[in-house]
Amino acid sequence: MKPLVECVPNFSEGRRPEVVKAIAAAIAAVPGVRVLDHEADANHNRCVITFVGDPEAALRGAFEGAKMAVTLIDMETHTGEHPRVGAMDVCPFVPISGVTLEDCVSLARRLGERVAGELGVPVYFYEAAATRPERKALPDVRKGEYEGLKAEIATNPARAPDLGPLRLHPTAGATIIGARPPLIAYNVNLKTSDLSVAKKIAKAIRERDGGLPAVRALGMELKDRGLVQVSINLVDYKKTPPHVVFEKVRQEAAMLGVEVVGSEVVGLIPLEAVVMAADHALKLEGFTANQVLESRLSE
Repeated sequence: MKPLVECVPNFSEGRRPEVVKAIAAAIAAVPGVRVLDHEADANHNRCVITFVGDPEAALRGAFEGAKMAVTLIDMETHTGEHPRVGAMDVCPFVPISGVTLEDCVSLARRLGERVAGELGVPVYFYEAAATRPERKALPDVRKGEYEGLKAEIATNPARAPDLGPLRLHPTAGATIIGARPPLIAYNVNLKTSDLSVAKKIAKAIRERDGGLPAVRALGMELKDRGLVQVSINLVDYKKTPPHVVFEKVRQEAAMLGVEVVGSEVVGLIPLEAVVMAADHALKLEGFTANQVLESRLSE
């Protein structure tokens, strides 16, 4: 089986298409890399680029993306709804075929060494690559965001980076690098401008507050649409798939007298999760992914 790694770096830029294009082009220029998708959101002021390659190509692609982001993004002027600590805010490696999660941890550590050593950006490791238990979950590492980390990185030992200087890069901030299984970034948009509604629902559904297993969620504003959003990460879609979290959000919203406008997937989604949703909605009997035409054609 050919070794294949997915990498899904998130960059703190969603309002300048030329910057997003330049970062994606830098990644795509690496031999052996295939960029599968890139999405940008102006409200979040963030873009997500998804690419695959063999382990060495994935490592080089991630570094080239980081280097371009350091050149083009200034965190001192950055604003947006999404939590962030740096230009390349987070960069996870995901095993796809012929590689293990441990192999991806090794890639994360190697990328961290290059980013810290060659770019002068402090690096934090998370998920399977975390060096301490309290840094496994991304929200814990990103607590306080860019501004909070800038104030504490040099004085609070708990906020010291795993690699790199005890200060943020002057323009690029810090970066968080890790290894994890496939994750689904999934948002549900609500027909209200009341941010408190989205925050209440996010609290009701996320695991850490007693909600759904393997769900992380935040309430955010979509100012250009006059709506609010429940921004969700499904860290294990087999425990809580998208259709389950959508229904839970819909129920919670209804109790608050609010309608769901729609939902969206950020980046890519495993076929299995789509099949699970179809199975649930249509009450299919004995249906599997092998019955999807495109799946058979790609064999």
